[in-house]
Amino acid sequence: MNSAMNTTTPLCLLFDCDGTLVDSEILLAEVMGEILPEFGLPFSARQYMDEFRGVRFQTIVQTLESRFQALEEGKFPQLEAGMRARMEARMRAELVSIPGMTAALEELSSHPKAVVSNGPERKIRCALESTELGHHFADRLFSAYTLNVWKPDPELYRKAAAAMGYAPQACVVIDDAAVGVEAGLAAGMHVIHLNHFPNEEVTPKGAIGIHHASELPAAIARLNL
Repeated sequence: MNSAMNTTTPLCLLFDCDGTLVDSEILLAEVMGEILPEFGLPFSARQYMDEFRGVRFQTIVQTLESRFQALEEGKFPQLEAGMRARMEARMRAELVSIPGMTAALEELSSHPKAVVSNGPERKIRCALESTELGHHFADRLFSAYTLNVWKPDPELYRKAAAAMGYAPQACVVIDDAAVGVEAGLAAGMHVIHLNHFPNEEVTPKGAIGIHHASELPAAIARLNL
């Protein structure tokens, strides 16, 4: 949904985290490219970026098991715990915000905001702490692991909107990954696709495509007319 709506109330902004607020995707790709082969599942960082950005970790593992071989019984918790620990260490040491996002958030200070992520809440908090973006969102964090629903299921964004006190049509989803854009559109929300790879990815019909976070305030202003 990308038509303007008449309202005197600022739209509620629902931000994805990884790849939208923070530049964590390549770190996650590298961590997965290291640890999955250690458990007998062939994988590369490039494969994550090409095929699995934004996808739930368990779904990635299940897809690889179907292609190659099943994990040894009881090994998934060990694999996930190892991945999370390595990723948190990388984030605390190396994570930065998406270029232009800090300034965009400041410019959008009058809008209610929340983070809606397929990642665990601990990872969301780590990302916001590491990049000093947390004050824009306080505790308005909605994790798929807490709500037990993952993008592309639109219910994750719907639950976040309801908790924020907004109808779907009064919300804007800002997401970089296909699963998030799909979820936002299916939820009946305005969707802004932060498309980092315009030569490789097409913004779906119904979503607004931007290529840099600096374009975000103007795109939201047009929706809020």
